[in-house]
Amino acid sequence: MSTVLPPPTPRATIDDLMRADGKAELIGGRIVHLMPTGDIPSTVAFEIAVSLREYARAIGHGKAYADGIGFAVPELPSGRESFSPDASYYTGSLPVNGMRFVEGAPDFAAEVRSENDYGPAAELEMAEKRADYFLAGTLVVWDVDPRAGTVMKYTPADPTHPTTFGPGQEADAEPVAPGWRLAVDALFA
Repeated sequence: MSTVLPPPTPRATIDDLMRADGKAELIGGRIVHLMPTGDIPSTVAFEIAVSLREYARAIGHGKAYADGIGFAVPELPSGRESFSPDASYYTGSLPVNGMRFVEGAPDFAAEVRSENDYGPAAELEMAEKRADYFLAGTLVVWDVDPRAGTVMKYTPADPTHPTTFGPGQEADAEPVAPGWRLAVDALFA
């Protein structure tokens, strides 16, 4: 008696991800769709991106991205091959074909928590994604928590002990964006 196994599912590629509907990332050869966000997380991410765009224009260096950008990276030990942060800042080379993903990790990535980004499983998933960001070359990752009204800044030098910015403070992305600051109160207004 022999068992007939179905043919293996082919690994998805960056080209497959480019054709995927909606926001998604490529992890372990699979296209992982990301949930749309609600009003507050979307508004917060947009505020970060707009402020970064103003900063990039003022200094004449780097490029800010809003939600939906794709960053393609060489496959990491976790299997991850892309990122799609909620807001980001990038100073590297841009793709020759501007319709394609950016090749390389963002210098700065902001991940804004949505309704389902709370609890032990979500915390583990976010920590794993931050570790992937750092392995890919990202220098600063923000974990933005609308419920708590805080911004936690992580760096590869101390990836488990963030600097936390709260009400009345200004969050920064040093050393990536020297001089750029964002008032936490304004972010959650």
